[in-house]
Amino acid sequence: MGYRGRFAPSPTGPLHLGNARTALLAWLDARAHGGALVYRVEDLDTPRVVAGSMAQQQQDLRWLGLDWDEGPDVGGPWGPYVQSARLDRYAAALETLRGRGRAFACTCTRKDLQKLASAPHAGEEGPAYPGTCRGRYTDGADARAQAGREPSWRFRVDAGLVEFTDRVLGRCPQDVLRDTGDVVVRRADGLYAYQLAVVVDDLAMGITDVIRAADLVSSTGRQVQLARALGGKPPQYGHVPLLNGPDGARLQKREPRHTLAGLRAAGADPRALVGWLAHSCGVSVRAAPASPADLVEDFELRRVRDAPDWRAFPFRE
Repeated sequence: MGYRGRFAPSPTGPLHLGNARTALLAWLDARAHGGALVYRVEDLDTPRVVAGSMAQQQQDLRWLGLDWDEGPDVGGPWGPYVQSARLDRYAAALETLRGRGRAFACTCTRKDLQKLASAPHAGEEGPAYPGTCRGRYTDGADARAQAGREPSWRFRVDAGLVEFTDRVLGRCPQDVLRDTGDVVVRRADGLYAYQLAVVVDDLAMGITDVIRAADLVSSTGRQVQLARALGGKPPQYGHVPLLNGPDGARLQKREPRHTLAGLRAAGADPRALVGWLAHSCGVSVRAAPASPADLVEDFELRRVRDAPDWRAFPFRE
Protein backbone atom coordinates (compact mmCIF):
# COMPACT_ATOMS: atom_id res chain seq x y z
CA MET A 1 0.00 0.00 0.00
CA GLY A 2 3.03 2.31 0.18
CA TYR A 3 3.88 4.58 3.09
CA ARG A 4 1.22 4.85 5.78
CA GLY A 5 1.94 6.90 8.89
CA ARG A 6 -0.22 7.91 11.81
CA PHE A 7 -0.66 10.44 14.56
CA ALA A 8 -2.54 9.04 17.56
CA PRO A 9 -3.16 11.48 20.41
CA SER A 10 -5.10 10.75 23.58
CA PRO A 11 -8.03 13.14 24.20
CA THR A 12 -6.96 14.00 27.73
CA GLY A 13 -6.63 17.76 27.31
CA PRO A 14 -5.08 20.28 24.92
CA LEU A 15 -2.04 19.45 22.81
CA HIS A 16 1.15 21.07 24.05
CA LEU A 17 4.05 22.20 21.89
CA GLY A 18 5.81 18.85 22.17
CA ASN A 19 2.74 17.03 20.86
CA ALA A 20 2.51 19.60 18.07
CA ARG A 21 6.14 19.09 17.07
CA THR A 22 5.71 15.31 16.92
CA ALA A 23 2.53 15.73 14.86
CA LEU A 24 4.38 18.08 12.48
CA LEU A 25 7.23 15.58 12.04
CA ALA A 26 4.80 12.70 11.42
CA TRP A 27 2.96 14.84 8.86
CA LEU A 28 6.17 15.91 7.11
CA ASP A 29 7.48 12.36 6.93
CA ALA A 30 4.24 11.12 5.38
CA ARG A 31 4.05 13.95 2.86
CA ALA A 32 7.75 13.71 1.95
CA HIS A 33 7.19 10.04 1.11
CA GLY A 34 4.04 10.77 -0.88
CA GLY A 35 2.15 8.62 1.61
CA ALA A 36 -1.01 8.71 3.71
CA LEU A 37 -1.40 9.95 7.26
CA VAL A 38 -3.95 8.39 9.60
CA TYR A 39 -5.40 10.28 12.58
CA ARG A 40 -6.32 7.82 15.33
CA VAL A 41 -7.75 8.62 18.75
CA GLU A 42 -6.36 6.60 21.67
CA ASP A 43 -9.14 6.94 24.24
CA LEU A 44 -9.02 3.59 26.05
CA ASP A 45 -8.02 5.16 29.37
CA THR A 46 -11.57 6.40 29.88
CA PRO A 47 -11.08 7.96 33.36
CA ARG A 48 -8.58 10.41 31.84
CA VAL A 49 -10.60 11.37 28.75
CA VAL A 50 -11.68 15.03 28.74
CA ALA A 51 -14.95 15.82 26.98
CA GLY A 52 -14.43 17.91 23.85
CA SER A 53 -10.67 17.26 23.68
CA MET A 54 -10.77 15.29 20.43
CA ALA A 55 -12.51 18.09 18.52
CA GLN A 56 -10.28 20.74 20.12
CA GLN A 57 -7.10 18.88 19.23
CA GLN A 58 -8.19 18.45 15.61
CA GLN A 59 -9.12 22.14 15.29
CA ASP A 60 -5.77 23.22 16.72
CA LEU A 61 -3.79 20.95 14.38
CA ARG A 62 -5.71 22.26 11.39
CA TRP A 63 -5.00 25.81 12.58
CA LEU A 64 -1.33 24.84 12.49
CA GLY A 65 -1.75 23.75 8.85
CA LEU A 66 -1.84 19.98 9.27
CA ASP A 67 -4.35 17.60 7.72
CA TRP A 68 -4.85 13.84 7.46
CA ASP A 69 -6.16 11.38 4.92
CA GLU A 70 -8.13 9.15 7.28
CA GLY A 71 -9.61 9.75 10.70
CA PRO A 72 -12.77 9.96 12.79
CA ASP A 73 -13.83 13.22 11.15
CA VAL A 74 -12.98 12.35 7.52
CA GLY A 75 -13.62 8.59 7.47
CA GLY A 76 -11.59 6.03 5.59
CA PRO A 77 -11.50 2.32 4.73
CA TRP A 78 -9.85 1.13 7.96
CA GLY A 79 -12.14 2.69 10.57
CA PRO A 80 -13.38 3.18 13.11
CA TYR A 81 -10.53 5.49 14.05
CA VAL A 82 -11.44 5.81 17.73
CA GLN A 83 -10.11 3.02 19.94
CA SER A 84 -13.17 2.87 22.19
CA ALA A 85 -15.12 1.74 19.10
CA ARG A 86 -12.63 -1.06 18.34
CA LEU A 87 -13.00 -3.23 21.43
CA ASP A 88 -14.08 -6.26 19.40
CA ARG A 89 -10.72 -6.17 17.57
CA TYR A 90 -8.81 -6.23 20.84
CA ALA A 91 -10.95 -9.06 22.19
CA ALA A 92 -10.23 -11.09 19.06
CA ALA A 93 -6.50 -10.40 19.34
CA LEU A 94 -6.48 -11.54 22.95
CA GLU A 95 -8.24 -14.76 21.93
CA THR A 96 -5.58 -15.29 19.28
CA LEU A 97 -2.82 -14.87 21.85
CA ARG A 98 -4.58 -17.25 24.22
CA GLY A 99 -5.00 -19.84 21.48
CA ARG A 100 -1.30 -19.64 20.67
CA GLY A 101 -0.26 -19.97 24.30
CA ARG A 102 1.04 -16.40 24.41
CA ALA A 103 -1.39 -14.98 27.02
CA PHE A 104 -2.10 -16.10 30.57
CA ALA A 105 -4.36 -15.06 33.44
CA CYS A 106 -2.68 -13.14 36.25
CA THR A 107 -4.15 -12.52 39.70
CA CYS A 108 -1.30 -10.46 41.15
CA THR A 109 -2.88 -7.59 43.07
CA ARG A 110 -1.86 -3.97 43.13
CA LYS A 111 -0.40 -4.63 46.57
CA ASP A 112 1.70 -7.48 45.17
CA LEU A 113 3.07 -5.22 42.46
CA GLN A 114 3.70 -2.40 44.93
CA LYS A 115 5.92 -4.78 46.88
CA LEU A 116 7.85 -5.42 43.69
CA ALA A 117 8.08 -1.68 43.07
CA SER A 118 9.99 -1.27 46.35
CA ALA A 119 12.57 -3.82 45.31
CA PRO A 120 16.12 -2.72 44.46
CA HIS A 121 17.47 -2.47 40.91
CA ALA A 122 14.17 -1.35 39.38
CA GLY A 123 14.18 -0.04 35.82
CA GLU A 124 12.44 3.10 34.60
CA GLU A 125 9.07 1.34 34.84
CA GLY A 126 9.85 -0.45 38.08
CA PRO A 127 11.13 -4.01 38.37
CA ALA A 128 10.27 -6.53 35.71
CA TYR A 129 7.23 -8.72 36.30
CA PRO A 130 8.78 -11.97 37.59
CA GLY A 131 6.38 -14.41 35.93
CA THR A 132 4.48 -15.22 39.12
CA CYS A 133 1.35 -16.46 37.32
CA ARG A 134 3.00 -18.13 34.33
CA GLY A 135 1.58 -21.65 34.26
CA ARG A 136 -0.35 -21.07 37.48
CA TYR A 137 -3.88 -21.34 36.03
CA THR A 138 -5.41 -23.34 33.21
CA ASP A 139 -7.65 -20.47 32.09
CA GLY A 140 -9.54 -17.41 33.31
CA ALA A 141 -12.21 -19.45 35.05
CA ASP A 142 -9.58 -21.36 36.99
CA ALA A 143 -7.93 -18.08 38.02
CA ARG A 144 -11.25 -16.67 39.23
CA ALA A 145 -12.05 -19.87 41.14
CA GLN A 146 -8.68 -20.02 42.89
CA ALA A 147 -8.17 -16.33 43.60
CA GLY A 148 -11.78 -15.25 44.01
CA ARG A 149 -11.35 -12.24 41.73
CA GLU A 150 -11.21 -11.30 38.08
CA PRO A 151 -7.73 -11.76 36.58
CA SER A 152 -5.83 -9.50 34.28
CA TRP A 153 -4.25 -11.03 31.17
CA ARG A 154 -0.57 -10.83 30.33
CA PHE A 155 1.32 -11.41 27.11
CA ARG A 156 4.03 -14.04 27.58
CA VAL A 157 7.13 -12.38 26.16
CA ASP A 158 10.05 -14.23 24.63
CA ALA A 159 13.49 -14.39 26.17
CA GLY A 160 16.42 -12.80 24.36
CA LEU A 161 17.05 -9.58 22.52
CA VAL A 162 14.56 -7.85 20.26
CA GLU A 163 16.42 -5.70 17.75
CA PHE A 164 14.96 -2.95 15.61
CA THR A 165 16.57 -0.13 13.68
CA ASP A 166 15.06 3.18 14.69
CA ARG A 167 15.00 5.81 11.95
CA VAL A 168 16.28 8.43 14.40
CA LEU A 169 18.16 6.50 17.09
CA GLY A 170 19.69 3.74 14.97
CA ARG A 171 20.11 0.17 16.23
CA CYS A 172 18.06 -0.49 19.38
CA PRO A 173 18.42 -3.88 21.09
CA GLN A 174 15.97 -4.52 23.95
CA ASP A 175 15.59 -7.43 26.34
CA VAL A 176 11.88 -7.25 27.10
CA LEU A 177 11.76 -10.21 29.48
CA ARG A 178 14.59 -8.78 31.56
CA ASP A 179 13.50 -5.14 31.45
CA THR A 180 9.72 -5.34 31.88
CA GLY A 181 8.65 -8.98 31.94
CA ASP A 182 5.28 -10.23 30.73
CA VAL A 183 3.05 -7.38 29.57
CA VAL A 184 -0.51 -6.66 30.70
CA VAL A 185 -2.81 -6.66 27.66
CA ARG A 186 -6.14 -6.56 29.50
CA ARG A 187 -6.61 -5.20 32.97
CA ALA A 188 -8.64 -6.92 35.67
CA ASP A 189 -11.33 -4.23 35.27
CA GLY A 190 -11.78 -5.25 31.63
CA LEU A 191 -9.98 -2.32 30.01
CA TYR A 192 -7.62 -3.30 27.19
CA ALA A 193 -4.10 -2.00 27.59
CA TYR A 194 -2.38 0.51 25.33
CA GLN A 195 0.33 -2.00 24.43
CA LEU A 196 -2.17 -4.40 22.84
CA ALA A 197 -4.47 -1.82 21.26
CA VAL A 198 -1.75 0.15 19.52
CA VAL A 199 -0.28 -3.00 17.95
CA VAL A 200 -3.67 -4.33 16.82
CA ASP A 201 -4.55 -0.97 15.26
CA ASP A 202 -1.22 -0.47 13.50
CA LEU A 203 -1.48 -3.94 11.95
CA ALA A 204 -5.14 -3.56 10.97
CA MET A 205 -4.63 -0.12 9.43
CA GLY A 206 -1.51 -1.12 7.50
CA ILE A 207 0.72 1.39 9.25
CA THR A 208 4.23 1.17 7.82
CA ASP A 209 5.97 3.99 9.73
CA VAL A 210 5.44 5.35 13.23
CA ILE A 211 6.94 8.71 14.16
CA ARG A 212 6.44 9.31 17.87
CA ALA A 213 8.10 10.79 20.93
CA ALA A 214 11.21 9.24 22.46
CA ASP A 215 9.49 8.46 25.76
CA LEU A 216 7.81 5.54 23.97
CA VAL A 217 11.01 3.89 22.75
CA SER A 218 11.00 1.55 25.76
CA SER A 219 7.61 0.20 24.61
CA THR A 220 8.87 -0.73 21.17
CA GLY A 221 10.46 -4.11 21.91
CA ARG A 222 7.29 -5.48 23.50
CA GLN A 223 5.19 -4.07 20.65
CA VAL A 224 7.45 -5.75 18.10
CA GLN A 225 6.99 -9.05 19.94
CA LEU A 226 3.22 -8.58 20.11
CA ALA A 227 2.97 -7.81 16.40
CA ARG A 228 4.93 -10.95 15.52
CA ALA A 229 2.91 -13.09 17.94
CA LEU A 230 -0.25 -11.90 16.16
CA GLY A 231 1.23 -12.91 12.82
CA GLY A 232 1.95 -9.38 11.61
CA LYS A 233 4.92 -7.28 10.57
CA PRO A 234 5.69 -4.37 12.90
CA PRO A 235 6.11 -0.92 11.36
CA GLN A 236 9.34 1.02 11.17
CA TYR A 237 9.78 3.36 14.11
CA GLY A 238 11.30 6.80 14.42
CA HIS A 239 11.47 8.17 17.96
CA VAL A 240 11.92 11.93 18.02
CA PRO A 241 13.21 13.93 21.01
CA LEU A 242 10.87 15.27 23.64
CA LEU A 243 10.43 19.02 23.73
CA ASN A 244 10.96 20.37 27.24
CA GLY A 245 10.39 23.92 28.38
CA PRO A 246 13.12 26.60 28.51
CA ASP A 247 13.77 25.58 32.14
CA GLY A 248 14.28 21.94 31.11
CA ALA A 249 11.06 20.78 32.74
CA ARG A 250 8.35 18.88 30.89
CA LEU A 251 5.69 20.96 29.18
CA GLN A 252 2.35 21.17 30.94
CA LYS A 253 -1.09 20.95 29.33
CA ARG A 254 -2.37 23.20 32.12
CA GLU A 255 -0.11 26.06 31.00
CA PRO A 256 -1.76 28.03 28.15
CA ARG A 257 1.64 29.26 26.91
CA HIS A 258 2.63 25.61 26.39
CA THR A 259 -0.45 24.58 24.37
CA LEU A 260 -1.74 25.10 20.86
CA ALA A 261 -5.12 26.10 22.25
CA GLY A 262 -3.59 28.73 24.52
CA LEU A 263 -1.36 30.20 21.82
CA ARG A 264 -4.21 30.19 19.31
CA ALA A 265 -6.50 32.00 21.77
CA ALA A 266 -3.76 34.58 22.36
CA GLY A 267 -3.64 35.38 18.62
CA ALA A 268 -0.36 33.62 17.77
CA ASP A 269 0.70 33.35 14.15
CA PRO A 270 0.63 29.63 13.20
CA ARG A 271 3.30 30.13 10.52
CA ALA A 272 5.68 31.59 13.08
CA LEU A 273 4.98 28.65 15.37
CA VAL A 274 5.55 26.06 12.60
CA GLY A 275 8.83 27.73 11.67
CA TRP A 276 10.05 27.64 15.25
CA LEU A 277 8.95 24.03 15.81
CA ALA A 278 10.86 22.94 12.70
CA HIS A 279 13.91 24.93 13.77
CA SER A 280 13.77 23.61 17.33
CA CYS A 281 14.52 20.06 16.17
CA GLY A 282 16.94 20.82 13.34
CA VAL A 283 14.55 20.38 10.41
CA SER A 284 15.03 24.05 9.46
CA VAL A 285 18.21 26.07 9.77
CA ARG A 286 16.33 29.25 10.75
CA ALA A 287 13.16 29.87 12.73
CA ALA A 288 11.53 31.66 9.81
CA PRO A 289 7.72 31.64 9.49
CA ALA A 290 6.54 28.79 7.27
CA SER A 291 3.57 26.58 6.56
CA PRO A 292 4.00 22.81 6.91
CA ALA A 293 3.74 22.52 3.13
CA ASP A 294 6.75 24.85 2.74
CA LEU A 295 8.92 22.34 4.61
CA VAL A 296 8.07 19.14 2.72
CA GLU A 297 10.53 19.38 -0.17
CA ASP A 298 13.68 19.57 1.99
CA PHE A 299 12.48 17.39 4.85
CA GLU A 300 14.72 14.56 6.08
CA LEU A 301 13.97 12.79 9.34
CA ARG A 302 17.67 12.09 9.91
CA ARG A 303 18.21 15.80 10.57
CA VAL A 304 16.14 15.69 13.72
CA ARG A 305 18.13 16.51 16.85
CA ASP A 306 17.43 17.58 20.41
CA ALA A 307 18.51 21.21 20.65
CA PRO A 308 15.50 23.56 20.91
CA ASP A 309 16.49 27.23 20.77
CA TRP A 310 14.00 28.92 23.06
CA ARG A 311 15.67 32.28 22.40
CA ALA A 312 14.08 32.16 18.95
CA PHE A 313 10.60 31.32 20.29
CA PRO A 314 8.36 33.94 18.65
CA PHE A 315 5.81 34.35 21.46
CA ARG A 316 6.86 35.97 24.72
CA GLU A 317 5.12 35.22 27.99
